[in-house]
Amino acid sequence: MSASFIHLRVHSSYSLSEGAIKCGKIPDLARKSGMPAVAITDTGNLFGAIEFSQACFSAGIQPIIGCQLLLAEAGVTAPVVALARTKVGMASLQLLSSTGYIEAPAGERPRISLEHLQRHSDGLFLLTGGPEGPLGRLLADGRPEEARRLLAAFREAFGSHLAVELIRHGAEIERSVEPGLLMLAEEAALPVVATNECFFAEPSMHEAHAALLCIAEGRQLADPGRRKVSSEAWFKPPAAMRAAFADLPDACDNTLAIARLCSTMAETRRPMLPTYPDIRTGMNEAETLRAMAREGLQRRLMAAAITNTEPYQQRLDFELGVIEKMGFPGYFLIVADFIQWAKSQNIPVGPGRGSGAASVVAWALTITDLDPLQYSLLFERFLNPERVSMPDFDIDFCQDRRDEVIAYVRQRYGADRVAQIITFGKLQARAAVRDVGRVLGLTFGQVNKVAELIPNNPAKPVTLAEAIAGEKRLQQMREEDEAIARLLSIAQQLEGLYRHASTHAAGVVIGDRPLMELVPVYRDPRSDMLVTQYSMKYVEQAGLVKFDFLGLKTLTVLDVACKLV
Repeated sequence: MSASFIHLRVHSSYSLSEGAIKCGKIPDLARKSGMPAVAITDTGNLFGAIEFSQACFSAGIQPIIGCQLLLAEAGVTAPVVALARTKVGMASLQLLSSTGYIEAPAGERPRISLEHLQRHSDGLFLLTGGPEGPLGRLLADGRPEEARRLLAAFREAFGSHLAVELIRHGAEIERSVEPGLLMLAEEAALPVVATNECFFAEPSMHEAHAALLCIAEGRQLADPGRRKVSSEAWFKPPAAMRAAFADLPDACDNTLAIARLCSTMAETRRPMLPTYPDIRTGMNEAETLRAMAREGLQRRLMAAAITNTEPYQQRLDFELGVIEKMGFPGYFLIVADFIQWAKSQNIPVGPGRGSGAASVVAWALTITDLDPLQYSLLFERFLNPERVSMPDFDIDFCQDRRDEVIAYVRQRYGADRVAQIITFGKLQARAAVRDVGRVLGLTFGQVNKVAELIPNNPAKPVTLAEAIAGEKRLQQMREEDEAIARLLSIAQQLEGLYRHASTHAAGVVIGDRPLMELVPVYRDPRSDMLVTQYSMKYVEQAGLVKFDFLGLKTLTVLDVACKLV
């Protein structure tokens, strides 16, 4: 590709309720524009780092992993952009993003201090945030000396891997502070770089993006006090950026130079299990598992008065061989550890379900409570050397006491090594229609008529386009009512975008080291427990092993019933 500009500041839909470009579509936009590389710089997070890296790799585009960080310094809280140049830089970015969530006051946006930024600057390239960044804000407040001191602090931490960022969306603040930013760059002998903070893909999406911001704020489009983003904040082609910065061609050239420096991506790893803490003296994990399984099987057979023990011994030895060959003794020991603890605390635990119930080793370790041989259950459905995948026990705990088991695991393995898994709420077809209708100021009756014509099938969600194609009344309403046509158009553009973050109902990961060294982490505002910034699919690709802690109401009801009796 003959590139003349590369976007270094792009918000995907992982900038929750703010970015309107689906993560996997960014490489396609870059390719269409003739850009050999493109950056992702979501607000405060790295939620999409692995997904973006893989999408870029598939499209033949160089990924640049970045993050828009909120910097609190000199009485100003404003964004800067950090881009990972190397593997070390990726680790620095993970730490900065994680720190922003962990140390920010509850209920407030994630932010970092200048000290944190300086301490974790290795392997990063810093953009100063443009006119709305800390330098621009200080200049706008008439504090040029403080802006100089802050730029000097950036220079000391980042050396030559620093550029003064310029944005030209046509805002008044851009015109007022740009001369000051250029002067600061000249005084410090630093390059300037042109960016076009992108929130949506095309100019036609401006209204839909405005609606997205209104949904996030609970406002209407007609509200004069709502948050506004420039109509210029789209994924502009290189020619448009060159035209906007015709007087500063070096600012566009520098996007290419910076892209060449950023040669890393979010990597995937093989599964990394934590070490079981109670390995027996003189044994390794595999030997400890063999000893515990044999002892446990003996107790099971005696309790069940089973005299023909040979089939059980043979099956146990076969399973242990497969488990050792696949490298999973630690997994069985860890699961047995917290299940045995739960049972010792009289916390109701399910008898076992799913393919894990086919394991004699699991039965011997009291992970499950049913005899697999009695029911002719096949171990190969659970673990099969020809289909290498992590074992996955679906473990049910009493809904009211599940948190006690997770608290035990945190105490046992370290609070900084245990986390829940993030999930993302999407704007599905019906929800998108209702939200957009509210934002447009339509009556409940108008919106409800449309929403009720969209099939509601959580198991197989229907897209808005499919609903319109299959429902003549929707087509008729769209043709006859301009307001409904606008509603459906905007809702279709927003459908599928991420709206908010939550935590997975069951998934917990346990690391062999502090999790921030492996993945970026997030803090659930409703608890003090860490949450991975990667969702289920990508957290496993990052090398973390998932354990299911399901809260089952049925177990709670049975437990209460027994106590009442």
